[in-house]
Amino acid sequence: MDLKEIMQYNTFAVLGDTLNEEKYAYKIKNELINSNYKVYSVGKELKSINDIDEEIDIIDLCINPPAGLKLLKENKKKFKCVVIQPGAGSDEIIKFLDENNYDYIDGCLLVGIRLYSK
Repeated sequence: MDLKEIMQYNTFAVLGDTLNEEKYAYKIKNELINSNYKVYSVGKELKSINDIDEEIDIIDLCINPPAGLKLLKENKKKFKCVVIQPGAGSDEIIKFLDENNYDYIDGCLLVGIRLYSK
């Protein structure tokens, strides 16, 4: 999967500090909402991906790697792909995603929104 394909999906879970205007998770959340995507915020607003009431398409990691790994490991929801924002990845996250055959990319949703928004 690539960034162009990811931006064709509708429902995103943004993992990170979506309440602090200076954080990228906040910026990504609001850019997605302003581009008519459905967004759930996990980390500060919801405590777990499992708290989301519906199916999600994309998980966006915009959170420190240990917290992101914890949220991924406890997740029971199906999803299509994980986007690992710059600085949010780690060897442990990659190992976990590979071992579970989860699709993922390293990328930036802000770039994706600006280039490929629906």
